[in-house]
Amino acid sequence: MAIENKLAEFITGVSYKSLGEDVKHEVKRRFIDALGVAYSSIDSPPALKIKKMIGLYPGNAKIIGMGTSSPDYSAFLNSLFIRYMDFNDTYLSLEPLHPSDMFGPLVTLSSIFNKTGKDLITAAAVGYEIGTRLCDSTSLRAKGYDHVNFTEIAMAAALSRLLEFDESQTINAISIALVPHVALRQPRVGDLTMWKAGAAANSARNSVFGTLATLYGFTSPTEPLSGKMGFKNIVAPDIDFSKLEGSKVNGIMRTYVKKYPVEYHAMAAVEASLKLVNDMDLNHTDSIEVYTYEAAVSILADKEKWHPENKETADHSLPFIIASTLVNKDFWVNNYNDIRNKQISELMGKIHVTELKEFTEQYPDKLPIRLEAKCNGKKVESEIEIPRGHYKNPMDDREIESKFVRLTGITDSLKDMWTMEDREVSELV
Repeated sequence: MAIENKLAEFITGVSYKSLGEDVKHEVKRRFIDALGVAYSSIDSPPALKIKKMIGLYPGNAKIIGMGTSSPDYSAFLNSLFIRYMDFNDTYLSLEPLHPSDMFGPLVTLSSIFNKTGKDLITAAAVGYEIGTRLCDSTSLRAKGYDHVNFTEIAMAAALSRLLEFDESQTINAISIALVPHVALRQPRVGDLTMWKAGAAANSARNSVFGTLATLYGFTSPTEPLSGKMGFKNIVAPDIDFSKLEGSKVNGIMRTYVKKYPVEYHAMAAVEASLKLVNDMDLNHTDSIEVYTYEAAVSILADKEKWHPENKETADHSLPFIIASTLVNKDFWVNNYNDIRNKQISELMGKIHVTELKEFTEQYPDKLPIRLEAKCNGKKVESEIEIPRGHYKNPMDDREIESKFVRLTGITDSLKDMWTMEDREVSELV
């Protein structure tokens, strides 16, 4: 049986009743987390640019925190809201992923087809499962391709389950989403732009279009992954299809929530900085040596990250994140207002980042970082292996709620989201 058929058989076989209670609850936590981040991004600079286009896209698909629009526009904007702050959840394996990006298109089609919380929970659990399995199968980053290729497949799988597609429809929806839209990794390197968040939003748009086109009978290649000119042969020859097989639906339980609004490889850096700051004299700091693993160095410490010019680059800048945390004794969304802060810039100049082989060997099971600062000739240090929010050190429900409230100022909708099963999704956003 072709891998496409195995995936489709799995996707169509998942039901709400078949899900574990822990998985159902975790989906609710991620939905709350994603909505909190989305609400805080509604008036972000990229969102304001795209919102100028809303008059061109009339329709009845819900936009988070706003009105309605066409399905493709709604999906793009919803996922842009969720992704822009770089504050939604993460999965790290051979390839990284931000799986809650998929709540954007799920809200879109749930609103059109009057789907309930139960429907959303089931579809999201499927999407998380497919997304994490794909990330376990190969690295796209190493080949110059973007992780949103996996996001796109997972989104199409989730939407297919949401609309209760059969196996052939599920394969077709994945095919339309993936085949014409293989994404390059260029948005993740050097000086970063709005498309860092737009890439996932575009995947949401593609998956919604592919799902709706499938619903109305438009056909696409049946072997998007395994075919002669499919994903394996053209993009990822080393992809391990065996990683995509299995009957369990628990991938979401291995993903991570963000406590701080930074790229996940910098999460431990924030905690290590907070652990260190009270023992430092920032006015008399001679140097800060940072030891971490290869992925953190290559993603967060290339040359452009030492002089960030915008938020998109700053949230992927290890030196900025460390220096800003030390100066502010906190790291929150308002830290990005300090990109040109003189004290932060001067402190960044004293930071040196080095890959430590033993830390690279521990990744991704652990995300270790060690900071060694010299102040007035005195050495102080801190080390973090697993940051708060990682599935091995999870944030509790109260912390999830606190993050939501701090981002939005909203408290009255939390009860509805915790009891979302029989509510229509459109009532929750």
